[in-house]
Amino acid sequence: MLLLNFTYTALNPMSNQKDHIFHNEFMPQVEALFNFAVYLAGNEEDANDLVQETYMRAYQSIDTYKPGSNPKAWLFRILKNNFINEYRKKARRPKSVDYTDASMTEEELYANHTTFLDMRDDIYQKMMGDEVTLAVNALPVDLKTVIILCDVEDFTYEEIAKIVDVPVGTIRSRIHRARNLLKEKLWSYAGSMGYQDKR
Repeated sequence: MLLLNFTYTALNPMSNQKDHIFHNEFMPQVEALFNFAVYLAGNEEDANDLVQETYMRAYQSIDTYKPGSNPKAWLFRILKNNFINEYRKKARRPKSVDYTDASMTEEELYANHTTFLDMRDDIYQKMMGDEVTLAVNALPVDLKTVIILCDVEDFTYEEIAKIVDVPVGTIRSRIHRARNLLKEKLWSYAGSMGYQDKR
C-alpha cells in the first residue's frame, strides 16, 4: 500500500499555478507510478520510497514540465531514472551479509518467494491471470518493461521511447519480440482456457 509521506506545499513556496499543476496533474498519477515502482523495485517498501523520491524530484523540476502535456509519461521517466540511479549506487556499495538470511529454512525462503510473486500479481489488479503474470515476469527486463508500459499502462510507442530513452524503432522491435515470447509461453495455457488455434 502506498504511503506518500511528504506534504508538497511545505517543501518550497510555489506560485498558485505550480501548486495547481502538482496537485491536479501530478498527484492523480500516484497509483500508476506506484504499480510501476513495485514492478521495478520488487517490493512495496522500496517502491514507496521510489515514488516519494519521484514526487520530490518532480516538484523540484516543475519548471521544466509543460502544463497539460503528458504528466504520466513525464513522471514515469523520472521514476525510471531514479530507479536506475539507485540501482547503480547499490551496485557500487560493498555487499553486506545478513546472517539472519543464512539461518532461514528452505520452507521460509520458499514462503518469502511466494509472497513476492503474490505481491507482483496484485500489481496487475485482475488485468492478467496468474499464468500471464508469470510469463511476463519471466521476460528479460528490457522486454518486460516495454510490455508493461504498452499493454498495461497504455503508453504509445513514442511515449515509451521517451520514458526508456531509446529510439521508437527499438521499442517496436522489443514489443514484437516480447509478444512473440509470450505467445510461445502461453500457447498451452490458452488451449486449456478453451481458445482454439485458427491458423
